[in-house]
Amino acid sequence: MAVYRVCVTTGAYLGAGTLDSISVTLVGMCGESPKQLLDHMGRDFTPGSVQKYKVRCSAELGELLLLRLHKERYAFFRKDSWYCSHVCVTAPDGTLFHFPCYQWIEGFCTLELRPGTARTICQDSLPLLLDHRKRELQARQECYRWKVFAPGFPGIVDVSSFEQMESDKKFTLTRTTTRANQDDSSGNRYLPGFPMKIDIPSLLHMEPNIRYSATKTTSLIFNALPASLGMKLRGLLDRKGSWKKLDDIRNIFWCHKTFTSEYVTEHWSEDYFFGYQYLNGVNPVMLHCLSSLPSKLPVTNDMVAPLLGPGTCLQTELERGNIFLADYWILAEAPVHCLNGRQQYVAAPLCLLWLNPQGALMPLAIQLSQTPGPESPIFLPTDSDWDWLLAKTWVRNSEFLVHENNTHFLCTHLLCEAFAMATLRQLPLCHPIYKLLLPHTRYTLQVNTIARATLLNPEGLVDKVTSIGRQGLLYLMSTGLAHFTYTNFCFPDSLRARGVLAIPNYHYRDDGLKIWAAIESFVSEIVGYYYPSDASVQQDSELQAWVGEIFAWAFLSRESSGFPCRLHTPQELLKFLTAIIFNCSAQHAAVNSGQHDFGAWMPNAPSSMRQPPPQTKGTTTLKSYLETLPEVNITCSNLLLFWLVSQEPKDQRPLGTYPDEHFTEEAPRRSIAAFQSRLAQISKDIRERNKGLALPYAYMDPPLIENSVSI
Repeated sequence: MAVYRVCVTTGAYLGAGTLDSISVTLVGMCGESPKQLLDHMGRDFTPGSVQKYKVRCSAELGELLLLRLHKERYAFFRKDSWYCSHVCVTAPDGTLFHFPCYQWIEGFCTLELRPGTARTICQDSLPLLLDHRKRELQARQECYRWKVFAPGFPGIVDVSSFEQMESDKKFTLTRTTTRANQDDSSGNRYLPGFPMKIDIPSLLHMEPNIRYSATKTTSLIFNALPASLGMKLRGLLDRKGSWKKLDDIRNIFWCHKTFTSEYVTEHWSEDYFFGYQYLNGVNPVMLHCLSSLPSKLPVTNDMVAPLLGPGTCLQTELERGNIFLADYWILAEAPVHCLNGRQQYVAAPLCLLWLNPQGALMPLAIQLSQTPGPESPIFLPTDSDWDWLLAKTWVRNSEFLVHENNTHFLCTHLLCEAFAMATLRQLPLCHPIYKLLLPHTRYTLQVNTIARATLLNPEGLVDKVTSIGRQGLLYLMSTGLAHFTYTNFCFPDSLRARGVLAIPNYHYRDDGLKIWAAIESFVSEIVGYYYPSDASVQQDSELQAWVGEIFAWAFLSRESSGFPCRLHTPQELLKFLTAIIFNCSAQHAAVNSGQHDFGAWMPNAPSSMRQPPPQTKGTTTLKSYLETLPEVNITCSNLLLFWLVSQEPKDQRPLGTYPDEHFTEEAPRRSIAAFQSRLAQISKDIRERNKGLALPYAYMDPPLIENSVSI
């Protein structure tokens, strides 16, 4: 008689326990155990519990290959969900086998788990294990299906594939949600006072292993309620028309101010701060160094000589690498939209900036269209104060549109969703790259589904607050993806290509390079451990299917993008994985977390403009400026969204935090510890630097970076 000791850990989450019967079968090289019911006196599988059992076999099973968990009905209780963290089995000879699970098990079913040792398909030869990999991926591909959201868009998850799994819950869900929320005639539900439809099924009707936890869902809702109710009670969400004076905008978030939002309110109109935001604002990716001026921006030395001062000229500054351009060409053909029944307007500006001897980036000239001419004057800091301020505000509106649609949603949210989908569909749980990437996909499918149901849908928030509306969003994102390259995607390559490696006080760049290096070092150790040769990469059919699916669905098989469709060496794999993890974590934090800070003062990030770009100088006044800015209700709806997405809900997992121990070997565990240590040092350095800054930059401080795109 051989006795195996089985230890089962249930997750410490709300609702993680189960009343169902749980049995186990052990499968080894020499046979399998009888199916053994795991049952003590009382309730076994409560949240956070660790239960120990004995499984008796007539003979030893040899090396354990699989563990089967059987979840079956107990008495008359209705089926429920169970979150199994992991199972440990001690063999009669003392050998310990770890079986990571870390997933919800719903209904009555059997789940097969492999030991935690990561293995590529090349390392499996037993038909039993090869068949297990195949069946696992087939089941995942049935569950997670691709869908085309719009032409030219990255593929998205088809949530209709989850509907059958959720149909049993529909009646219960409806009963529990309609009491707390108001319905409109279409069945969408509103949070009281909230300006956009909150599609409750998009929060809950998801496959359980990608769904928000109860903690995160509750936190998301309660972050929104106080601010939205406050605006509703003061009538701001229903008030149309212009702001009476600029100072009134200060009162929108009278109780939700931050140090940075107050700093922005005080300094937004200053040229120094206008330039600063290109380096350390929410869209720090626009600058390109110029060696010569483009013909479409005919700035002359005489125009800028008063700004450059004696002893230099425009040509000299170009040769020194001190002249930079932010070009919003992508907006030139963007559709425009109506808000509150009024036509809105869009510009496609060119903004020229100069790195002065004091190390400050200063705006030199702004042209509000891509076509020079008498009706497109070049605005200068020497113009009247209101003319110059209006020109800068038009640039800030363009910044808003490009940032929100492309830098933020397209290049982090949508691309990271495609990475998550390919990982779930093409890599089995035992694959080392699955184990590496899974924490960086957490909640991404869920948050994007919510965004599509509330922001991107027809008559959603994008249609309600932006000058381009949903049709403009579709245009910007599809055009942006068509021009997006692997160089843009890889952080150091992008900085080098834009010629911005030498600009001082570029904290986004400096912090990002440190984090990139830390991720690269960590991933290098993981890749080196599991992929010792070129052949080990080339012969991993699952890995090649994964990168091929990303190329096809994220980048639409566009060879000119430079993205790999196949990987040939460990070095290529290292770079691709580093870029994916960086964009899912640090890059998203950099372009998401500061939205409220930099946008709470609306003139710094207007979502729409109500008057066309000026075609002559000397006509702007305070009155015409206020009549160009968004109306009161449009402003408030947009700022409420800024507030919500900048408040990270509870249940966070900062970069490098891996409480789910998918890797069980000692080597990758050491690599994780080294990664965490390096991130801690980066955080210490950032916080020390920030003590000396008038405006601290903390968006890429590792403890404030989420592992994944989850909000």
